[in-house]
Amino acid sequence: MDDVRIRPMTADDAPRAERVTAVGFHELDTRMFRRSWPDPEIRPPERGAHWVARCRHLVGTDPGGCWVAERGDELLGIVVSFVREKMWLLASYAVVPEAQGLGLGKALLAPALEHGRGSLRGMFNASSDPKALRRYHDAGFTLHPQMFLRGTADRSRIPVVEKVREGSASDIDLMDSVDRQTRGAAHGPDHQLLLGQYPLVVSETSSAQGYAYLDRGTVLLAATDRRTAARLLWEAIASSDDVLIGHITAENAWAVDVGMEARLELHQEGYLALRHMRPPCPYLANGALM
Repeated sequence: MDDVRIRPMTADDAPRAERVTAVGFHELDTRMFRRSWPDPEIRPPERGAHWVARCRHLVGTDPGGCWVAERGDELLGIVVSFVREKMWLLASYAVVPEAQGLGLGKALLAPALEHGRGSLRGMFNASSDPKALRRYHDAGFTLHPQMFLRGTADRSRIPVVEKVREGSASDIDLMDSVDRQTRGAAHGPDHQLLLGQYPLVVSETSSAQGYAYLDRGTVLLAATDRRTAARLLWEAIASSDDVLIGHITAENAWAVDVGMEARLELHQEGYLALRHMRPPCPYLANGALM
């Protein structure tokens, strides 16, 4: 540790930070995956480019929440965190396999948590890594098991989806309002980034509103009631042949109902880590921007 420096991340660090997370998460997936699942693959270049863009976005909005562990010219670990309306969120956190066990994880998490010290709530998606889960628990987070749906939907079971339209930047105020009702904080500037990377659909009636970003199902979904959320999820399933819908907590059983009706496979993996809040509902979180 004597030759390792913990310093603020810069936008120029983003491509190397992306490789740290790609390698670190691939090692974790390889160590933790179930035998019945396909062998884990390292993050492909197109998703790597999205990661770099997201990282630079968060370094720009929250420079105090983004840190790296560096030895010479080599990045050994990174943490990317941010605050939205008194909510602290952890977007990414990884240490390369050869540097694990040196205390870098704890050293990186400390300044990221300090960045959110004045926040009323906290939320992030956590892996099933036992060591990391203990660290999060010790930091005051409760851990809620998550499920995911995957597979090829039985298209004969997909209903005709009505009251859903294509969304745009003009819907940001609506989406921020839905965010505040479901998770207690708006996404704010994160919507501009998401709009540049994923298709958006919106449902708006006289009594309910909701939205979803789409990619192999959903990237992020929020609604003011379960009926609207289910409508958006059916639209997401209909838009893709190969479906993956993640980050489903027990409070969002409506999503399990939709997935089962579509004949998707249900699995359990990872945790939603929360501090001073209950699991959002109806809500399917984004993996990093939450």
